[in-house]
Formats: sequence, structure tokens, C-alpha cells
Amino acid sequence: MTTSRGPWALAGVVAGYAGLATSYCVASLATAHGSAVVAVADLVIRETPGPAAEQAIQLFRHHDKTALVIGVLVILTALFAWAGVLARRGWAGPLVVYGVLALVGVVAVATQRGESPVEYVALAVGLLTWIGALALMTGPLRSPAPVAASEPAPGSTRRGFLLRVGAVAVVAVAVGAAGRAVGASRRQVEQARRLLRLPGITKPEPPAGSSVGVPGMPPWETPNDEFYRIDTAIVVPAVEPDGWRLRIHGLVDREVELSYQDLVDQQDTEAWVTICCVSNEVGGDLIGNAWWGGVRIAELLRRAGVQGGADAVLQTSADGWTCGTPLAVLTDDRDAMLAIAMNGEPLPIEHGFPVRTIVPGLYGYVSACKWVVDLEVTRFSEISAYWTERGWSELGPVKMSSRIDVPRDGGDVAASGGRVAGVAWAQHTGIAGVEVSVDEGDWQPAELARVPSADTWVQWAATIDVEPGDHTVRVRATDEDGLVQTGESQDVVPDGATGWHSVRFTATG
Repeated sequence: MTTSRGPWALAGVVAGYAGLATSYCVASLATAHGSAVVAVADLVIRETPGPAAEQAIQLFRHHDKTALVIGVLVILTALFAWAGVLARRGWAGPLVVYGVLALVGVVAVATQRGESPVEYVALAVGLLTWIGALALMTGPLRSPAPVAASEPAPGSTRRGFLLRVGAVAVVAVAVGAAGRAVGASRRQVEQARRLLRLPGITKPEPPAGSSVGVPGMPPWETPNDEFYRIDTAIVVPAVEPDGWRLRIHGLVDREVELSYQDLVDQQDTEAWVTICCVSNEVGGDLIGNAWWGGVRIAELLRRAGVQGGADAVLQTSADGWTCGTPLAVLTDDRDAMLAIAMNGEPLPIEHGFPVRTIVPGLYGYVSACKWVVDLEVTRFSEISAYWTERGWSELGPVKMSSRIDVPRDGGDVAASGGRVAGVAWAQHTGIAGVEVSVDEGDWQPAELARVPSADTWVQWAATIDVEPGDHTVRVRATDEDGLVQTGESQDVVPDGATGWHSVRFTATG
């Protein structure tokens, strides 16, 4: 029997990925969630404590979910290799490893939203593939050393092993590709989205005067493909608009169920709205401004008839994510809406297609439910939601903040007449003024661009005159209620970061 660990580890890894491929293919045939790896990654997301989740967001930014899947695959690779090495001494070791992995997969599938019995069948197929493929590939390695000329030579044994490994690897790749081909729901949804026409949805140009015109400033309107994305979806839900339904229930006089066509027909609001993630650090870019179109939630709740005592709406996404939103902000005069359009076109799939929630003035973790399918009118005392279970606060109003975009940290500015610029926001309150200070000197007012409402960010710019050399500039804002932005530094947990943004620059000329 071959005792070198290398071939056994290789056999274990190839068998492991062959099992993942067959499991994925079986699940894809039934249009289930597809990959057990994704289900496990989703489980990790659901069970990760709030501070750890926040650390991952800050470390990996928009690539946090990709990093998580890669991490799961790295761990699986190590376990598969270990199972192969354990097989040198018998089947007890690898069967324990495979059994534990299958159990983790069962738990992950059982706790995700909308699981299908087929996914359990897919896990069983993967488990059987692990065992069968490992037995097939390690057969030559278990052959005893030749004692007669008529028995296989060691070179023949190695060739037999490599041929079997190659054959299993080729089949695994082919099966995985087949699963990808048959799991075409995402492509179908993309096609349905491209063919959609939304009568009445317009896309105006940004308002005149909304930009300060300083070179290097980001656009006042954030393009769809540059808009930040923070959510917990490993695989973005692929929801056909024809099959989408929204249920409004709970503490209401009558339940309401809506189709996508109902929203298209009832579309009654469009507005420029800036939304922001609670994970946005001081000076961060997890914020964007877009033209949203859809149906006001207040009208839908009036139709349902909200009962006394209700103070919250529990929103649920197609992938099971939840957020608790104060009822008051969904029924006041702000443009809280079920959005079906973003910047004049149907929502991008990554941003919630076919329907998402937009609520001016609240951080997304308590309001911005993508792929929304359920609104339960309830009480905060009776619900828990994804992020509030992990240490974030219950209400989540956006905190006033300001940011310097020009110059970037370490950039150059003309010593005489140099321009600094950025954005400030206090959604649903509005920005009344912005000030800058160089080298902790006196605060001097900046110029403000014009904005259409208090629900968007505003660009600002200021002219500075300093001596050539290195300097630091900081910024603070004042809102329409007269509140001055605090300079006290606070982390993003539990309800948003605070502090003044500052950058270092070199004055030239």
C-alpha cells in the first residue's frame, strides 16, 4: 500500500470537489438554492456576531461575501485532504469527516428560507459521491507491493491512480458545468428585466446647480453600476417579476397582497433620495444618491388599515433577511416607497429587483429591504430582526455627516485660491451649512450647491489660502434644525459613526 500522504490527500481533494459538483448539479436541476457551499456561507452570515460581521465589512468592503465563500472553500479543501490522508488506515476516519460535513450542510439548508426537499437529496448525492470517488481513486494506492513478475509494477500502480484521478476530475468539471447551465434562473430574470417597460417612469437630469463643479468630485447622481452594495446575500435572489408577490398583514384590518403589475399600474412617486449604510465610516463611500420610482408605502398601509398599538413593520426579503422599520416613518410625508425603478430603469438585480424598500432618513439596516416579499405590521416588542439581533440599535436614523472628496488624502492643492470640496447629508432634515478648518484654525463657511429636497446629499466647496507645505483640512456640517455635527468620534456600532472627516494635503505653488 502507498504510504506517502500526497496521493491520498490529492484523492481526498478531488473526491471532495466531485461531491460538491454533483450536489450542486442535482440542486440546480430543481431550481433550488444550488450550492451547499453557499448555504453554509449563508449560515455563517446568520450566526456571525454583530461586531465580527462589522469587522468583515470594514476589511473586505464590497467583497465580503466573496471572501467568505473563498474561506469556506479553503477550509473544505483542507478537510477533504485530511479525509484522504485518513483513508490510508481505513474508512472510519473519512466517513466521520464526510458525515460531519454533510450534517453541517443539512443544518445550513434547514435554516435557510425557502429550502426544498431536493436540497437534502442533493446533499445525500454529494455524500455518496465523496465516498464512491475516494474509493475509486484510492484503489490502486491500496494495492500490495508486487511479489511476482506477473503482478503490477509500481509504475503501473501510479498510472492507474493518476488515470482515475484525472477521470474523476474531468467528470466533476463536466457535472459542475451542467449544473451551472441548468441553473439558469439568474439569466432568465436578467432577460425578464431587460424586456420590462415601466410606463410613467422618467429619468430627469440632475437639478441645475446640484454640482459645485470642482474637478475630482464624484457625480451628484450615483450611477447604478457605482452604487454601493451591502447585504447578506451570498447568491443574489433571482425573482421573476411575474411570480413576485408582496403580502401586507399583521395588525391590520384587512390583508393586502400585491403583484408586480399592481405596483407598475399604481406607481405614484418618484424622487431623488440618498441612502446610506450604517457601516459607513467617517469619510466613507457606503452612500449613494439616485432617482427612485415606485409606490408610496403609506398609501398601501392605509388600504390595509393599521390597527392601534402597532409601531413597527417587519420587512422580509426573498432570501429571509429581515429588518424592523418604525411605522411612523412609513406613514409620514416622506417618500418611503416600494421602489421598482432606479435612475429611470428597472432595479438592478443586485439592488433588489424586482422590488425593494426605500425610506429617506433611515440607515439601510432598518429600512432598505431588497427583494422584499413581506410586510408585517407589528410591535417592536414582539419582533427581532437580522442586525438588531447582532447589537445594532432598533431605530437607526441617519446621522448628519460630511465628507471631503477633493483633495484626496495626501493630494495637492494650490496654496493660493485652492479649492476643497465634498458632500454633506442629513436626510429628511437637510443641510443648512458646511464649514472647513485648516490646521485646526478658525472654521470658515463653504458654498453649498442646490438640492431638490432635504432627502438628498448636498455638494459643498470652499476656497483656501495657505502657505506652501503640508496641511490638514477638516469639515463639519450644520443641519436645518441648527444642530452642528459633533466632532466626537464614535464607531459605526451600534447606530452609525460620528466625527469630523479630515485629510492631509500638500499646498503647492
